[in-house]
This record gives sequence, structure tokens and C-alpha cells, in this order.
Amino acid sequence: MSLLHWSPASRNLVRLQNCVFIIFVHVFLTTILTRKYQGSFLLLITLSSNATYTVPVDQKPCALLSVSCTVIAPSVLLLVKSVWKIFFKDSEKPSRKTIVWVLCVEFLVSLGTAVLTIVAMPFFGIVTNVTMLNSISILSSIFQVGAQCIARERKRFIVPPLISLVLILSGYVLFILSYLLKEDRGMNVWIGLAIMGTIFVSLNWWENYSTLFKSSFLNSISEDIARCRNVVSILSSLVRIMVTAAVVGAYIPLSGRVWSSVTSVPGDVKLVILILVAVQIVSSALCHWFVVVACKMHAMRRSFLLPMYLASLGVLAAFVAPVIIFFQNSKYCNDITYGRGLSGDTFWFERLVRDITHTLCPQHMTDLTEMGLLGGSALCWWLGWMLCTMHIWFLQLQRIERTQNLFVRRMYEGPFLEQSMLLNTQKVSNYVSSSHRQTDPITVYLCATMWHESYDEMMKMIISMFRLDKYRPRKDTNNDVSFESHIYFDDAFKDVKGSKGRHVNEYAEDLVEVIREVYNIFNEKDSCIFRESPPLPCQSILHTPYGGRLEYILPNGNLLMVHFKDKLLIRHKKRWSQIMYLYYILGWRLTRKYFKKFEQGGDESELREKMMKEKDNTYLLALDGDTDFQPYAVMLLIDRLKLYPRVGAACGRIHPTGTGSPMVWYQKFEYAVGHWLQKTAEHVFGSVLCSPGCFSLFRGTALMDDNVMKRYTTKATEASHYVQYDQGEDRWLCTLLLQQGWRVEYNAASDAYTNAPQDFKEFYNQRRRWGPSTMANTIDLLGSGSLTSQRNSSISKPFILYQILSMAASILGPATICLMISGSLSFILDIDPNVALVLATVPPVVYLLLCFKLKSDTQIAIAAVMSVLYAFLMIGTALSIIGAMVEQQTIWTPSGLFIIGLVLMNIITAALHPKEFHLVIYGLLYFISIPSGYLLLTIYSMVNMNNVSWGTRETGVHVAAPPPAKAITQRILQAKCCKFLCWDSGKVADQNGQLPETVVLANEPKVNPNLTSQDNNRYLHFEFLYSKAICGIPQGSVSGEEEDFWRELQKLYLEPLAEDKEKQKKITNDLKELRNKVTFIFFICNAMWLVATFTLQAIGTSVTIKIPKSNLNLTQTREYLFIDPVGLMFLLGFASLLLIQFFAMFYHRIYTLIHFVAFANTESKTEKRQSDDGMQVN
Repeated sequence: MSLLHWSPASRNLVRLQNCVFIIFVHVFLTTILTRKYQGSFLLLITLSSNATYTVPVDQKPCALLSVSCTVIAPSVLLLVKSVWKIFFKDSEKPSRKTIVWVLCVEFLVSLGTAVLTIVAMPFFGIVTNVTMLNSISILSSIFQVGAQCIARERKRFIVPPLISLVLILSGYVLFILSYLLKEDRGMNVWIGLAIMGTIFVSLNWWENYSTLFKSSFLNSISEDIARCRNVVSILSSLVRIMVTAAVVGAYIPLSGRVWSSVTSVPGDVKLVILILVAVQIVSSALCHWFVVVACKMHAMRRSFLLPMYLASLGVLAAFVAPVIIFFQNSKYCNDITYGRGLSGDTFWFERLVRDITHTLCPQHMTDLTEMGLLGGSALCWWLGWMLCTMHIWFLQLQRIERTQNLFVRRMYEGPFLEQSMLLNTQKVSNYVSSSHRQTDPITVYLCATMWHESYDEMMKMIISMFRLDKYRPRKDTNNDVSFESHIYFDDAFKDVKGSKGRHVNEYAEDLVEVIREVYNIFNEKDSCIFRESPPLPCQSILHTPYGGRLEYILPNGNLLMVHFKDKLLIRHKKRWSQIMYLYYILGWRLTRKYFKKFEQGGDESELREKMMKEKDNTYLLALDGDTDFQPYAVMLLIDRLKLYPRVGAACGRIHPTGTGSPMVWYQKFEYAVGHWLQKTAEHVFGSVLCSPGCFSLFRGTALMDDNVMKRYTTKATEASHYVQYDQGEDRWLCTLLLQQGWRVEYNAASDAYTNAPQDFKEFYNQRRRWGPSTMANTIDLLGSGSLTSQRNSSISKPFILYQILSMAASILGPATICLMISGSLSFILDIDPNVALVLATVPPVVYLLLCFKLKSDTQIAIAAVMSVLYAFLMIGTALSIIGAMVEQQTIWTPSGLFIIGLVLMNIITAALHPKEFHLVIYGLLYFISIPSGYLLLTIYSMVNMNNVSWGTRETGVHVAAPPPAKAITQRILQAKCCKFLCWDSGKVADQNGQLPETVVLANEPKVNPNLTSQDNNRYLHFEFLYSKAICGIPQGSVSGEEEDFWRELQKLYLEPLAEDKEKQKKITNDLKELRNKVTFIFFICNAMWLVATFTLQAIGTSVTIKIPKSNLNLTQTREYLFIDPVGLMFLLGFASLLLIQFFAMFYHRIYTLIHFVAFANTESKTEKRQSDDGMQVN
């Protein structure tokens, strides 16, 4: 049973249990991986020692080589990661000064690491090696003490690092004394090398403290490294690999050994070494990843700090405890000490156990002084390391904090992972510098565009706005986010026969009634059903140059504005409503107050800086009139924009809703697959290309960037503009953002619900707009790919190649479906493949010709009938594929593997989205509807490209007089304090003012080009209809400055377009010409693909690829399968795209889970109660 059907308390308990379980597993895995990595590394060091017997002395180079492999493994991984980032994203080059500094520091660090691990550590025991690694924090302690001495105002913070420095130095002294007492002069060299190595290694984290010193040299280098991190990482990785190789290459011959002995190691010993190396590399990499995840999920203390601090103690206990408990026999320890009882035939595991216990036997327990000195040095180093990293306990992190803000370096150190991870944690971050940091407040403007939504659709959107009001009350001074809602209602007025004024239409009346009803629900304090609904407080009605504005103060103090647009006064349609709120919120509301301060004598540079910061922290949530969402969905999108400064927009997972019809079921699966695979691939490998306007969060700075908001106001003057600008305004806006260097992201945990087309005709009309506009914007982006990749680090050349392949697959979709159907006909009817291909292409060709001659409604009716017939044929196609595999007695064919892999991929993908797994059932309907969605719909969209009408929610204009005014306003009069608006606009000439279209809505009101909005305003006035229970509402006009702003905006961008018959005729002809060109190119490509396949099939086996046939148990037969190369190439290309998308989806799911858990961990109890009704992981 779904969580939605459980009680709120039960859902809270389940979610709490899930988070606790995830964190518990995380802590457990982190601890286990830490012990595995450290234990395997210590075993490799032990095998390298001359005092051990698992690896013979003359074969020690093999063990030393394995140690060096574990040392350089993180550098190799970092090299691969950095090259990948440079390959997919643009990277800058560092200065010469930075390169020289990095090379010098990395040389010393890598030299110290190699000398410490390869040369020195094999001469010490396991206990000493475990504790010695904690001393690599020596320079970090010195840097902290020096920084605190410089920062005079914070002397109290000098105590922990100062004590840490004293303890670490004491540990060195005790360590040296413990070996000097043995009078073993041969150890002095190795002791000196070990201490020198730890000091050199501790230089590794200098960058963490560079900003604490007032040194312009270090600060400039740090900034340059942060700017050119990818190139710097490649340089440091190469230096470390080369220095480590040089050290091990020189040490082997200097120690009297030869490299040729590496090949003479016995197979069982070599296997042990390989297993230990693999365990160490894999476990350290996983442990590093789990640590990063723990910090992102706000589980730093319990899942990072505690496991890291206790790791060395746990490893010591794991090694020492068995020896103390099971090997107390003095004879055993004497035999181990002097190497007695060993022979060449001894099993390798027994030799390994003896080697491990060699330095652990308590044969020197009588020498209490030596034991005390070693124990004291171990304790001093461990405590000093803890105090040096104590500041991490007080770090305050954001949700899903960026890794570069968590850690100074991307690299972790394989030999000493837990020490390096703690020392690598950012002490001073650009985002989080201390626990007292004040976050900049975020302002989110909800901007909904409405037109002809139904009552229920309006109800969903208004309830969502009221939820946000309850989630973040304006009166709460601790709010980090404030909300303000705006609704822009297109075409809100109509003419009423017998009345001089313009009246709000029934859709506007419904909206007012919905607001009244929802307001009373959220303001309900007394649940008594007999209590009369109170009047709505805090309302006002304002006269505006574009129509009117109704303002509400919501129950928790947030503002709601409803902007009623009169299309006789201002340009209508969605894009122009978006331009209204973009310029009103970002151009008027945001900048006006700074201009006022500047006029009052404020400092220009200071005001400009504050204004830029506010622009960066101002977000616009674009909504449709039927969008339903929960507060948590908005907060998850806010996280993306807060965390990544170059993210210009973020979108969530859109769920189509509607009645239980096959058309809705089809769209549910279509939306799911599109989000599961396509959007995640775009997010992971580059940037999302389209952030849907029904639920997307935009950054104010991005929208106000050059060539974005201003260019978005461009009026369509060419045929291609109508397709790209007005048919796909959401995608075009995202294209402008991408071309300007901004990134668009996708968050799968942010759910939003919107109504989908309910019937076949509405669906086809919607996709008739989407298909050509998507192609136009994608071609525009690919056409500017070279320039865009230079500006936008997320748009790389490989990502552009991926988009080209996706576009090619989309263009060749109709031909591919014809080939699939021809294969089915060939198998079922047992006819020649070429005859089947001809039969498969006849119906779409006939439909293509009919679309040029028939009306749109007739085309859709024919497509509906053909879709049903094709559905039956697709069932036969599925059975024919299965039948072909049965007939050939193998599934190991390209088509068989592709179909089976496709089914398994979709099932696995759905399983990774547990809340949406049930949508797999609709996949069957989606499969049989493929010809309708990718063949017939494509033909209909291409041929009707010249039809630039909206196609959905269109209603005819009332010609006859509507009901009397009393009947019209009956619903509004019941709203107590909600008034009915009537504007007297005098006489308006009856001329057309709509944008030129091939299919023009009949009977639309027309605009006199000589009548300006200023002339109209002379006749405008308010008339309020009161019921006897109505309280007074403030009424008036906007301020003079705002009125001037609206008039100027109307004059520049938003004046209703006057009719120009010549221009309209030209645009109509241009649209038809564009349609003909695009249709010709589109379908000639498909025809060429079909002809190529037809020719290859006609030629026969002479140009086909011969593949040996295998049966089900992979046994090869003497038969062969013949496949044409073109079809195989396309199949492999399409399969490659799906595999890329699948792996991107898997990667994206992991980080979606991390974000969700982080959100659940950081959300306050009040917020949890308020957002409880919808929060789930997709």
C-alpha cells in the first residue's frame, strides 16, 4: 500500500525509520570499509618487510610494487576524473607561478609519501605503522597556531592546535627514544626517513590554511588553483605517479634486489598480493565516496568523524586482540621470533598468519619502558591528530554541500585515508566559514500564467500556493526563504451585450471563487460546519494600465496578486505574460528601491553590489494554471540554485494526471521514460535542454543576463520565429540561458503534477506544437554549438555529439518503425522482406498525402483509426520477434538481444523508482502505440507546422449575449468580500489584433491601431456589485511611477498588435513554405534510409555481415545469421544511446537519494508537519 494511504503519523514513522536505517547502514559500511582498506594496506607493508616469510626475500620487489600501486591508485583515479571533466567541460589554464608552486609542493608530498610507505614503514611493526600515520598532522597544527597568532581577536581558539602541536612533537620524541633504548643503530636511518616522510606528507594540506595568512602570494595561488582545478589535478597526479615510480624504481636496486624476481613469485602468493591490492584500492575509494555522501547528507559527525577517529583503534584491536587471546604460548612466540618451524611446503595462509603475528607477540612485555614509550607516542599522536581536526565538529554545512566546498583537494591519500580525509576537510569555506555565518535570504516569486483552466485545475494550483504560505509564514523572522505569489490571467475580460463596460469572464470569476474557498479552508480555526464563512480580510483592487489587479494577504502573511489582463489593452498569450512578470518583478520591483536610494545619495558601488546579490538570491517559480505541488518540491529546487551559482534554472519531475483513459496512461509512461532516461542523461553529461514552464525555478541573475530576457521579448517576424518562439517558449527560454553560459538542472525528487490532454485530438494538437518547436530549438543550439561550448562549461563537444545522435535517431524514427513493421509482416505473412517493406510504407505515405489536403480535425480522425489498426499490428510485431527467436532457436541475435535488453532496462529503471514502478504496466500500451506516437504523430506535426494556433484549451468567443449580469456574477456575490469588476472602456473598434496565424481563432475581438491604452484609460472606472454581507474593499489605482512603468513596457513590448492583412498573408505563405521545406528534408531522410535498406535486402547476402549463430547455452552451431550493415549500425547506435542513458540514470538516482536524505535530516519538525502530505522519493 502506498504511503499516501497511511496516516500522517504512520508516514512520519516510516520515513524516520528509512532515514535511520540508511544512516545506520552508512555508518556500518564506512567503518567496515575503513578497516578493510587499512588492514589490507598494513598487510602489504608486512609482506614487504625483510623479516616476513610469505614473500621470500629475493621476491620482495613484487610486494613493494604492490605497495606503490596502492599509493598511486588515488592519483590514477583523479587523473581519469580530471581528464573526463576537461573532456566534457571547459577548463582554464593556471599561471606559470601556480604551475611551479604545484609542481614543487607535489614533488615534496609525493616524495615523502613514497619514502614513508615504500622505504621506511616495512622496517617497523604493525602497531608502530598504525600509530605513526597519525603524526602527519604536524604542519597542520603549526599552520593553525600561526594563523591564530595572526588573528589577534580569536586567541581562545589557539589552545587546541597548540596542545595538538605539543602532543605530536612529544610523540616524535617518545618514538625516537623507544628505538634508541634498543641500541640498534641500524634503525636510525629508517626512523629519520619515517619522520621526514611524515613532515613532507603533512605539507599536502597547505591550501586549507592559505587564506588564514595575510599573504597575497598564497591567496593568489589558491584562487588560481580553485579556478583551474582540473588542470592542476592532472599535473599533481602525473607528478605523484612519476615520483612514486622513480622512488620504487631506484629503491629496488639500491636495496640489492632485482626487478626480474617479480615474475618468479609463486602463483598462490601472487594471488594473495593481487587480492590485497584490489581490496585496498576498492575499499579506500568506496570509503572516500561514503564519507563525501555522509557530509552531503548532514551525517558528518556520526558517519564521518566517529568512524575516522575510531578506525585506527579498531584496526589495532583487530590485530592485537587475537594475538593476546589465542597466541599467549611463549613457545609459539619464540618460534615466530626466530623463524623456527617454517618450511618451504608451509601453506601460504599459515605463513601469512605467522608474518602478521611476528611483531605482535608479547615477547617484549617484560621491557615495560619500551612498551610505555611506544604506547605514549601512539597516544600522543592520536590525541594530537584529534585536536588538530577538532574544528570539523563545529562546521555548518548546507544540504548536499558541493564536494569542492567540503574538501580542499579532490584527491584522497590511499595509505592514510582517515587522516587525510579529516585534514582535507575545509577549515575555511567560501560558503561556510563558521557556525555564525548568516545565510543570505532567498525570495521566491511564484508566477503562474492562466487562461482557460477549469475550476478543478485552478483549485490545485491555488491550494499549492496556500501550502507554501503555511510552510513559510511571512511573520517568522527565522525564515531563510520568503514567498510571494503572482497569477497572470490572460484574456480575462469580455464584452457583454447591452453594457458599455468590459466584464471579467466566467474563468476569472471561477478563479476568485476558488481563492475564496481555499482561503476559508486554510484559515479555518473552528471546524463547526454550521458556522458561516467569514469575509476575506486584507484585500484590495487596483486599476492598472493592462486591466486590473486583485491583491490578497494570505493567512500567514504572504502576498498573492492576481493580474487580470485585457487583451484589448495588452498583448496576450503565455510568452507575453511571462515578459510582464519578468520585467515587473526583476525590472521594476527589484531595481526601483536601489534607484531610490541612489537618488537619496547612496554609494553607487555599494548599491550595485547589494542589488547584484539580491538578483542572485531572487528566484522565479514558473507555474501553469493547473500545476499541483508540495512545499518540499520547491525547497529541493531552491537547494540546487543556492548551491551552484551557475545554475540558471532547475526543474522537477512532472507527473501527468487525468481521468483513467488510455490517452492519460500512455502519457504517464511517456513522461516517466522521458524523465528516467533522457532528462537524467542530459543532467549528468551536460545540461537539461528544456525546463518545463509548468514547474521550473529560474534565477533572477540568469534571466537578466545579456541576450536572455531582452531577446525573449523579440516579436516573431519570420516563419521560423513563430515555430521556435511562440510554440515552444519554455524551451526557447532555456536555449537562451544555455547559449549565455547558464546550466539547467533536473531534480527527480521534486514532484509536480499537471493535467495531461484527456483525448486524442487535444494530445495531437499539443504535440503538434511541441514537436517542431523542440526540433527548431535543438537545431538552434546545435548550430551555435561551438560558441555555446566556449561560453557554457556544461555544454561540451561530446555532449553536442550526443545531442546530434539523439536528433538523428528522432528524425529517422518513422523509417525505423516502418522497418520494424515490415519485419513483422515478412514473418507473419511469409513474404519477401522487400515486399513487406513496400507494404509497410504505403499507409504512412498515404496519410502524409492526405494531411496536405484534409482539414486538421479530419487528419486527427484518420490518425485515430490508423492508431487502432497499428496497435493490433504491433501485437503481431511483438509475437513475430518472439517467433523469430524461437524459429532460429537462439536469442543471441542483435534484434533479440536488443529487445530483451530494452525490456530488462525498463524494468530495472522502474524498480529504481519504487513509487512509479506501477507505470511499467502502461509500458504495454506505450509499446503498441509506438506507430501512433512516432510515425503518425510525426507526420501530423510536420505537415501542420504552419498551424501556429495553441490547439489546447481553446474556446469560441461568445457571439450571442451572455446571461444577465446578475446571473453572471452570482458566484462572485457569494464570496462575501470578493467583488465583481467592470471596466467601462467606451467604444472599441472591431478590428483584429491577434498575431498572424495560418489557423486564426474566429471572432476574436479586434484592436483599433489608433486607440492606445492611454486613450482607453480615460473611460475606465470601477463598478462594484455588493451583497448585503459584503465588507468594504480598498480600491484605487497603482502609483504614478508604476503606471508610467506599465505604459512604457506596453509601448516597448506589449502593445496589442494591429491587423496588417498584407503582413499576415505573407507570414501565412512563409509558414507554408517553411513547412514544405522542413517536411521535404525530414521525410527525404527517412526515404533514403528506407531505400538503403531496400537495396541491401535486394542485393542479398553479398554485402551483409555474417555472424555465427549460437544456441541458448552459447554453443556455436554451423549456421550463420546475415545482417545488413546499415541496420546493424543503427541498432548499435540506438542501443549505445540507451546504455548511456541507463548509466546516467543510475548515477542520478544515487545523488537524488542523497539529496532526499539530506533534506529529511535538515528539515525542522514544523516543516515536516507542514510538508508531510506529499514528501516521497520517486
